[in-house]
Amino acid sequence: MVTGLGAVSPVGVGVAASWDALLTGRSGVGLITRFDATGWTTRTSGEVQDFDPVALLGPKLARRSARFVQFALVAAAEAFAQAGLDEDPGLQRERLGVFIGTAIGGIPEICDSHTDVVERGPRGVSPLFIPSALTNIASGQVAIAHRAKGPSGCPSTACAAGNHGIGMGFDAIRTGSVDVAIVGGAEGAIAPLTLAGFQNMRALSRWPGEPRCASRPFDAERTGMVVAEGAGILVLESLEHAVRRGASILCEVAGFASTTDVHHITAPSPDGNAAARCMTLALQSAGIAPEQVQYVNAHGTGTPMNDVAETRAIRGVFSDHAERLLISSTKGATGHMLGAAGGFEAVATVRALQTGWVPPTLHLETADPLCDLDYVAGQARHASPRVALSNAFGFGGANAVVALRRWEEE
Repeated sequence: MVTGLGAVSPVGVGVAASWDALLTGRSGVGLITRFDATGWTTRTSGEVQDFDPVALLGPKLARRSARFVQFALVAAAEAFAQAGLDEDPGLQRERLGVFIGTAIGGIPEICDSHTDVVERGPRGVSPLFIPSALTNIASGQVAIAHRAKGPSGCPSTACAAGNHGIGMGFDAIRTGSVDVAIVGGAEGAIAPLTLAGFQNMRALSRWPGEPRCASRPFDAERTGMVVAEGAGILVLESLEHAVRRGASILCEVAGFASTTDVHHITAPSPDGNAAARCMTLALQSAGIAPEQVQYVNAHGTGTPMNDVAETRAIRGVFSDHAERLLISSTKGATGHMLGAAGGFEAVATVRALQTGWVPPTLHLETADPLCDLDYVAGQARHASPRVALSNAFGFGGANAVVALRRWEEE
């Protein structure tokens, strides 16, 4: 059961601000401001605005934490507070786990520390460098903040990492290892090295028009993804634990599955078969028939290959029912949050199931004949979905799908 949600995103700090922006069609994509990108092919990123780590975390913790860790701490605090666990004296901290994924971790801090050692020698590198930039430190710092003494982990499965974090927590609850898990993903990787790498492999948007419109999932004129940052965190609990303490249940995580493409180190399998199998296994895990699904929060990166492969995968799973599905990619608004994408998009999917509103796919203006499903183009739609999938697919062929169901108390 989901009992808490937290978010830090390019469209808002906090779930309420982020969700409002998604529904009203505000884009968080803009010109790169973190560094001088003059002369770069890529001009855009999805940067978190109005985020003051000192004000939110205090000067000591902010100084000791990489940007992705700061995002995770703030989002986890929001989710933990909504779940009411801060005020629960009966919470067994030994049965509280933390599973927060990231694709790249503290790469801006790695780059800065490399500059320090080159320019000033070994004494120029901060002793805080390693314990701030390691990929598992988001999970570790969140565990410390909430005194979580159960298992912790950091899946680092590229852009599927957030969904794998949810899956690890789901499995830990299902097998009885924990009662409560803080799960999701965090990323703070907007840095010259990151964007240069993605740019030179031709993965990034080269959109020549308005910067805010550069992320264009499923649009015929899409030219690539937009690197973004942030965090999406959920608090999961067993039903028994949530009921026992009188928690407000927001949604049910009904199933999870993971597969691997074994096709190419970066490109998705064009036929979408492994992604389709992942969706099918997630549905089987949940005991849900394909025709019961009303909404799919698509991975939808805006790259030419990914969007076609995902469309084929959805058709492969749902057959004729695919025509009746509502599908959207919130990356049109946020850009691609990499390892945080799955966590944030699961938060958005929970809100869709709670409110009945399906967020739109922004900047889908020109139909692509190879992407021929209903992608909720342009504006939000009220449809009251009861069952949804949230897809995440990453480099290395990693696929992870979460099945979510609206919670309706008997």
